[in-house]
Amino acid sequence: MRPDARAWFAHRTTTATSLAAIDLDALLHAKRRGGHRVSVVLPARNEAATVGHLVADLRERWMVRAPLVDELLVVDSDSTDGTAAVARAAGADVVASADVLPGHGSRPGKGEALWKSLAATSGDLVVFLDADLLGDVSHYVPGLLGPLLADPQVCYVKGCYTRPLEIDGQSRPAGGGRVTELTARPLLNALWPELAGFVQPLGGEYAGRRSALEQVPFVSAYGVEVGLLVDLLRLGGLSSLAQVDLGVRRHTSQSQEALGAMAGEVVSTVLARAESDRPGQRPLPASGLLTQFRHDGTGFVPRSRSVGVDERPPMATVPEYRSLRAGLAG
Repeated sequence: MRPDARAWFAHRTTTATSLAAIDLDALLHAKRRGGHRVSVVLPARNEAATVGHLVADLRERWMVRAPLVDELLVVDSDSTDGTAAVARAAGADVVASADVLPGHGSRPGKGEALWKSLAATSGDLVVFLDADLLGDVSHYVPGLLGPLLADPQVCYVKGCYTRPLEIDGQSRPAGGGRVTELTARPLLNALWPELAGFVQPLGGEYAGRRSALEQVPFVSAYGVEVGLLVDLLRLGGLSSLAQVDLGVRRHTSQSQEALGAMAGEVVSTVLARAESDRPGQRPLPASGLLTQFRHDGTGFVPRSRSVGVDERPPMATVPEYRSLRAGLAG
């Protein structure tokens, strides 16, 4: 690890592995003192099995018992399993991704839901959590908010954790995050070595200041996390980024084929940003297609899908969003 990345890791990594490790009174005092409003966003597609418990716990702990969260929003991305109804019954506000900024149309993917959530929330601090989290994650929200409330220079906080691997009903204590270890980490270390200190660059739990998030584009699909990390590095420098150890993260595991598609989207996102760092040089090769193979019992059958970068512009450049923000300010 380069000296700058090593120094960042030592200085900007904090620990909040349980509620016992968090000074809630200090967080609430810092929130009041700064006049902050906190929005928690859960992007969800067909997460009816997990989203209800997660929403109910977040609402009870951080809205009813302690006034840490002001908005709890689930952005539903064309679910077909009742995700929206379950989330609403558990106490969340729910919007369909397609209904936010309808004049801009709708695209598939997690990043689209995250981008649209900026127009559907009002907090100056925004926390994002995946909707398929399992187990007790009650400390995630205050843990992610801690660095933002403690240091005005910090604009973006990534959660990090160990990730058990659960396949076919069997669990291993580590081994999750395969796309991170086999794709994202090697690419980031090669192209932006100052980011080598991030333990979970693709993790879905993070928080940021709206003033920073609205200044960067959002990749519409699974490249959104690595895109945000690189773009926010460019925006505010390494010192504006932080990470917090949240302990353990459990969630539903994906198939190898699905992970391959995610890796393809990560590669496309990274190549697009590396390309912008090389003005006037020979373009980097990127076909935008990923070909995978299945065996049908007779032979291998190729199947290609698009993994090209499809991204939304910085929200601050969207006229409808600027009007919404002006209305809130007024």
